[in-house]
Amino acid sequence: MTHSAPTTAEKAALLASLHVPGDPLIVTNVWDAMTARIVARTPGVRALATASHSVAYALGVPDGEGMTVDVALDAARRIVSSTELPVSVDFERGYAADPGGVRDNVARLVEAGAAGLNIEDSLDGATSDRRPIQEAAGRVAAARAAAEAAGVPLAINARTDTLAGSPDNWQEAIDRANAYVDAGATSIFMLGLGTEQRVADAVAAVRAPIAVFAHPGYLPLQRLTELGVGRVSFGPQSLGLTLHHLAAAAEQLTARGDYPAELGYRYEL
Repeated sequence: MTHSAPTTAEKAALLASLHVPGDPLIVTNVWDAMTARIVARTPGVRALATASHSVAYALGVPDGEGMTVDVALDAARRIVSSTELPVSVDFERGYAADPGGVRDNVARLVEAGAAGLNIEDSLDGATSDRRPIQEAAGRVAAARAAAEAAGVPLAINARTDTLAGSPDNWQEAIDRANAYVDAGATSIFMLGLGTEQRVADAVAAVRAPIAVFAHPGYLPLQRLTELGVGRVSFGPQSLGLTLHHLAAAAEQLTARGDYPAELGYRYEL
């Protein structure tokens, strides 16, 4: 029997369905075809997500739309084509100045095979200043319109940086989150949920699954599960993890030490 690869629409529907409060999707972020293949074939992995920071740094350019949209799309295409699992692409601010440009660029991203995307409400990559709420919601709506035109139920993980820049501005964060849900987001990525209470309150107040960025010293994964989070990612930290081990191995080898056991790791394209 000939194997039939899933369509982009099927992968998008699957990706959206994996955002389950209390049974979160865990995504170890990738940045190129090789890391995508390695993570995709790991037992238990159900979907992949890119990290724009890692993709940009691997290409030698800064994060915060240091890549052109063409470069970002090419990187996404290489990652998507390396696996049959759904891939959510960190699409930063949409690489466009207005909603029409966002719609055009997301249409190209969907054509490249992305099952989902992250889109953020910040004005630039250097600060947490946000676009006006209706403008930001309009950009989410533009992404949804592009997906609907292509017949793909894109999983849109809309990010708000409100609490990262203004920790006391809770109501704005919730208002933004629900405005993005109304505009077509399927999940909300909220930076700045630093305590159990904040996570629980966000889960209760937002009308879509909550995605969080986890890191050493943050709430344990099991506790995030119990609190009802729908998605957990690690952003560029998986690149940091890889680079740490590479640097440690280089130091050990340069010092004429033992061969690290990981030098024997077998991998295939």
